[in-house]
Amino acid sequence: MTPTLVRQHPAHAGETPRVDPGARARDWSEIQERMLVPLYEAVYERLDVGHGTRLLGLGCGSGLALLMAASRGAAVTGVDASRPERLALARERLLPEAWGTRARGGTRLVDGTPQDAADAETPAYTLVTAFEPIGCLAGDSEGLGELLQAATPLAERGAPVVLAGWGPPERCATSSVLRVATKLADPLRSTGSWRPALRDDLEEVAQRAGLKPDGSGRVACPFGYADLDSAVRGLLSTGLFDAAISATDQAQVDKELAEALHPHLRRDSTVWMPNVFRYLIARVP
Repeated sequence: MTPTLVRQHPAHAGETPRVDPGARARDWSEIQERMLVPLYEAVYERLDVGHGTRLLGLGCGSGLALLMAASRGAAVTGVDASRPERLALARERLLPEAWGTRARGGTRLVDGTPQDAADAETPAYTLVTAFEPIGCLAGDSEGLGELLQAATPLAERGAPVVLAGWGPPERCATSSVLRVATKLADPLRSTGSWRPALRDDLEEVAQRAGLKPDGSGRVACPFGYADLDSAVRGLLSTGLFDAAISATDQAQVDKELAEALHPHLRRDSTVWMPNVFRYLIARVP
């Protein structure tokens, strides 16, 4: 769940979520981001990502999806304009010159928009990804169409553009937990309130961006945590609960989130929530 497993939204005027962005970014990279690894793997396998692939990752966050593509031989560029703390972690992963090791060839990370990643010497991209899932919050696709419209001129004609979304709520155990954010943030609910994923969420975004849908798939991405504390920290790192923290306080959010997670707590103290995510492959016209 994007940035983020769910897309983060600007706070309403006057709101200042009482969170530590650096700590949340670290929790995202160490706990939560790996939950979508099956999605990344399925997409890369289907599109035969490897040597010769020039990938542009939109909203790349802390860079795990880019790292996986680079390990297959792809040249990767990541852009993220809204989460500098996550992007700093991506630099540690992918551009580790500060640690005295060699950077991965063909890797670029840009704090900004797709246009900031464009220059006359950069070849056209052969793949564009927007892996941050949509379809769980009202309005969580806002801005994605504009981002895609800015990115597609940088890609080759016919290049695949991959969008990701939450699956049907009846197949996503985490849906019941995510509703806690809406309940606690009330009366702040509107944009950012929970809603069921709709069948054509991804197609609508693609069509608004002028892309041509060309296949889709579903991937099981269970959310598994070592214990309840890890589950709470991982889910808080998505940013979904920041409005709830502003409306109430950290202790109340932690308490109610833990209560919502209790049905998913197993005898060995691990937390397990089966989920299904969907991806759409669209083509640059």
